[in-house]
Amino acid sequence: MNEMTAETQVIAIELKLKDEERQPCEVWTRVMGYHRPVTSFNIGKKGEHYERQFFREARVG
Repeated sequence: MNEMTAETQVIAIELKLKDEERQPCEVWTRVMGYHRPVTSFNIGKKGEHYERQFFREARVG
């Protein structure tokens, strides 16, 4: 279980932002050997990107 100190809890509470105070995050992905922002994709490519399923490979050894 994750235990937070009282000081860390106070900092976490103070850092909560309202949605209108947040800065949008730009998502980039690798396409055909180079990186592009997802915002520049056409409708079909955006749909394909959001349908992707991510996985983790097991460690060897």
